[in-house]
Amino acid sequence: MNFDPPLIPARLVRRYKRFLFDAELESGEMITGFCPNTGSMRGLTTPGSKCYLASHSGGTRKYSRALELVEADGTLVGINTGRPNQLTEEAISAGLIGSLGRYAVRRREVRYGVNSRIDILLQDAGLGLAYVEVKNVHFRRSAGLAEFPDSVTSRGAKHLEELGDMVEAGHRAIMVYLIQRNDVDRFSLCRDLDPAYGAAFDRAMKRGVEACALRCEITSEQISVQSLVPVEECGLNSVS
Repeated sequence: MNFDPPLIPARLVRRYKRFLFDAELESGEMITGFCPNTGSMRGLTTPGSKCYLASHSGGTRKYSRALELVEADGTLVGINTGRPNQLTEEAISAGLIGSLGRYAVRRREVRYGVNSRIDILLQDAGLGLAYVEVKNVHFRRSAGLAEFPDSVTSRGAKHLEELGDMVEAGHRAIMVYLIQRNDVDRFSLCRDLDPAYGAAFDRAMKRGVEACALRCEITSEQISVQSLVPVEECGLNSVS
């Protein structure tokens, strides 16, 4: 996925009210923009961090610039939670996620469960249905290890329960963790920050939900999915 138009380099001043950030452009101009990530962004909001902004013109947007990348721990990190679904679809098309590329039809944001929408629904006359939930991952505390979540997510736990329901209904269900940073080669759950999510994941695995993690390569020009990385808790539930 290429950034078009090109991203604008800046320095992060602050991120606040979940949806907003202030930054200083290279020209010295101070701007306020939209932050497309409502999570805690733990470790990614240090004032003075180099960042890259997407530019939007026209339409009804209140802010013409959106935060896209932040430099942290010496690498670029993608914070836009609107990107993972597209990147996961690209990975499926490229054959990077087991047999998921064999499904004939892909649909996004299909209603299922209890007032939920599945990120990607795969359909095929021979293979049946596969429900694919995608989570954006950008948290890292230990060298080489990406973790999720970086704060409590009751919504994320609910999604795991609903994926388990789909398996019990006779379908496939896959949890995809899309890692938007370059400096990791494995993935684990962040159980100390959200024990309930860890417990929900364990239940989902016992019910037959599959899981995988994808690492991206990120530059200021593009984001591309590179490869699967090990999910430490996955065991036999790796996507096939």
